[in-house]
Amino acid sequence: MNELTETVYVIRLEEIFWGGTLLATTMAIHGLGMLMVLRVAGDLNRRFASKPSFVKGLFTLVLASWLIMVVHLLEVCPWAAFFRVVGAVNAAPGNASVAFYVALSDYTTLGCEFTLVTHWRLLQGMIAVAGLMTFAWSTGVLLTLAQAFQDQQLKLLRERRARRKSSAE
Repeated sequence: MNELTETVYVIRLEEIFWGGTLLATTMAIHGLGMLMVLRVAGDLNRRFASKPSFVKGLFTLVLASWLIMVVHLLEVCPWAAFFRVVGAVNAAPGNASVAFYVALSDYTTLGCEFTLVTHWRLLQGMIAVAGLMTFAWSTGVLLTLAQAFQDQQLKLLRERRARRKSSAE
């Protein structure tokens, strides 16, 4: 009889409420983070505009990638804190590192050997949804920056070719 009760799972409104709250928090952090990434990249591009180069453009793109990664790591923190506070992880109680590891693994949809306790199980899917949405947004931001970098490099290449051609004539 005890095994049967352990396998029964019913979605609770509390899970939906906390999952929605954590999802909203994740999206707010991501929105602010992406604006910061775009601002930093824009500032660097303006600073390098007088003498653009491949290295400077690539530096801006790599720095933006790092900042995006940091934003994603920050977005996992509220989930991990929640998991720890409510004791949601089926692991050593109160272990912040395991809570962060579980949250990050589920956020990336990778999953891990730890699961959430039965009455918080829905949050594993909801954190994956948050990760999918924010990774799509990050991809859009990174694509925008990469396109600007490629356009700049193609423009520099055309200018070099035009200078070579005019000096050869």
